[in-house]
Amino acid sequence: MDLGLKGKKAVVLGGTRGIGRAIVETLVADGVHVAFCARHAGAVDEAVAELKGKGATVFGGAVDIVDAPALAAWIGKAASELGGIDILISNAGAMAQGNTAEAWEANLRLDVLGGAVAAFDAARPHLESAAQAGDAAFIIISSVSAAESDRADSYGPIKAALIHLAKGMSRQYAKKGVRVNVVSPGTVYFKGGVWNWIEENQPEVFKGAMERNPTGRMATPQDIANAAVFLASPASSFTTGVNLLVDGAISRRVNF
Repeated sequence: MDLGLKGKKAVVLGGTRGIGRAIVETLVADGVHVAFCARHAGAVDEAVAELKGKGATVFGGAVDIVDAPALAAWIGKAASELGGIDILISNAGAMAQGNTAEAWEANLRLDVLGGAVAAFDAARPHLESAAQAGDAAFIIISSVSAAESDRADSYGPIKAALIHLAKGMSRQYAKKGVRVNVVSPGTVYFKGGVWNWIEENQPEVFKGAMERNPTGRMATPQDIANAAVFLASPASSFTTGVNLLVDGAISRRVNF
C-alpha cells in the first residue's frame, strides 16, 4: 500500500532512540525528508550520520523542548532546511514518575507545554500552508497509562491531557486541513529503554508486566512507529481526533 509519503517533510521531537528513532527511520524509508531533535547533541549527530545517504534529507538538532523560544527557533530552522512542514510528530516525554510537585511540573512542561502546545504553535503556519496543497498532520505519542491507574501518579493524567488536547485541536483545525491524532502505546521494549531497565533491575515487576500482556510480548518501537506513520500519511486523510491504542490488548477498557 502506497501511503503517499514520498517527498513529504516531517519534524519529529525526540528522534534518537526507541519509538522516536523508529519513526524517523520509517519516514526516511518512505522517502520523507526529516528533521528531528533530542537533548543530547552527540546522540543527534550520531543518528544523522547513520541516516544520511538513504535517499532523503535528514536534519538534526539538539533542543531543550521546555525552552519554548529555542524550540520555536529550531522548528523554524527545520522548516527552512526542509522547505516546509507537512508532518509534526511529538514523541518527546519527560517520563517523570510519582505524585510529587516536581514530577507533575516536569511532565507538564515537557509533554504538554513544550512537545504539544509550543511545538504546534511554531509549526502551525507551515502545516496550514501544507494542508492547502494536500495533507498535513500532527501526531502525539501518549500512553495506555492515560486510562490505566494503580496509584496516584502524574504520568497518566498528563498523558490523558494530551489526548484531550488533541481532540480539541482536531476540531479546531479541521477547516484548515490540519489533522491531529494520538498513538497510545502499551508496554514497549527496547535495549536501553525503561522496560529493559526494569527487566535487569526489577525482574519480578518485569515478569508481572509480561504476564499481563495477552499477546505474550511487549511492543517493539517499530510496532508504534508503523501506527504513527500511517496516521501521519495521506492514506489516513479522513482520520482526525482519534486516540489509537497500540497495546497488544493489555488494557481492559472498551474503545468507543
